[in-house]
Amino acid sequence: MPGMMRHKGIWTGVYRHVDTDNQLVDQHQARVECIFPHDGPYAYIQKNLFQWDDGREYRSTLNGVLRDGKLWWDNKNFDGCGWETDFGLILLNLNRKDDLGANFYEIICLGDDGNHRARTWHWFKDGQLFKRTLCDERRVID
Repeated sequence: MPGMMRHKGIWTGVYRHVDTDNQLVDQHQARVECIFPHDGPYAYIQKNLFQWDDGREYRSTLNGVLRDGKLWWDNKNFDGCGWETDFGLILLNLNRKDDLGANFYEIICLGDDGNHRARTWHWFKDGQLFKRTLCDERRVID
């Protein structure tokens, strides 16, 4: 996954969650750190900090292992994998453990300058789309 390495660094941005009528249901600021360790059990570590205007915060660390050409996650909230397309898009297929019957598909697109990216999540519950997440990010530290 050579293109995935282009995502190394710290990204900040806004995450917007919209329902199937494109009505805003949630919005928060995000700080995402993408780490590719040179050694150790994980091929990828992602540290998230989400902050809402009302003062709420959510922090998480997501550790991924490389297996069969894909990046795999298995933590308390979700499991699944990510892979890279021939055109440098990153695709993820994740099943929610904390919301039975829910899963989402993510597409990560890196801009030509390498410092701006867009992420979209398509959320399904029992096979039906119920929301989308739109993430607009820019790299602040390599």
